[in-house]
Amino acid sequence: MSIWWSLHLRREAASVPLARRLLLGTMETAGVDPEVSFDLSVALSEACANAVEHGGGGEGPGEAPGAYRVTAYLDGELCRIEVADSGPGFPARRMAGRTAPVPAPVPTSVPAPVPVPAPAAVCVPVPAAPVVAALAESGRGLGLIEQLADHVHVRNRPGSGAVVSFDKILKWREGAPLVAV
Repeated sequence: MSIWWSLHLRREAASVPLARRLLLGTMETAGVDPEVSFDLSVALSEACANAVEHGGGGEGPGEAPGAYRVTAYLDGELCRIEVADSGPGFPARRMAGRTAPVPAPVPTSVPAPVPVPAPAAVCVPVPAAPVVAALAESGRGLGLIEQLADHVHVRNRPGSGAVVSFDKILKWREGAPLVAV
């Protein structure tokens, strides 16, 4: 059995948990393993948050101003999710390196420097620039999606807008009502 749904959502923060809850409810009803459901819901939340934050301003024909689209397919052993917005799209520098997965984020703890005694001076550790960038509040969403999904595809739509699609092989709970045969 296949399940397919599509949402057209306003670019508002409240739309993110709405999309996540619909996905979780669909997967729960279908009998998808909770761990797989959780991974996909976190990845969906990240993709929606990116669309809310970056995805506006270039609405195409037939698109509501300030909107984005979420589409999910559960078909057989695979779940595919696509989030499309109408913003400026991804910068060329981001698209140039999309063949390899983004590395996992650097741990948020910064190792303490080795103390060097200094007479009457206070040593204040200053993290290196890459560590500071890794601790930033934003910019890690696509990397997280790539860690949670089996396959991720990022592209710009003709005209304007970005599309993030990702999929994951499904595992089913025992006795799942919609288990793929």
